[in-house]
Amino acid sequence: MTYINPDPDPENTTGLEPGGGVPPGETPPGESSMPGAGPQETTHNPPKGWAKGPLILILGLTVLVAAFFLAYALILIF
Repeated sequence: MTYINPDPDPENTTGLEPGGGVPPGETPPGESSMPGAGPQETTHNPPKGWAKGPLILILGLTVLVAAFFLAYALILIF
């Protein structure tokens, strides 16, 4: 069984100058960091905030729990 080296042989690799340098134009341009820097697009999923139903339920439950503890405290005092 023969072993095949996955790394290319530097002597046979195209685009390399003597000593292993790469001439200009052989490498791809660097990535730009600007595409994601603009304003965020929210047209596809605009924020809607809290719906009235769940907000009323949460506030109502909070008032009921607070009233329970207030009544319990008053019963313990008197």
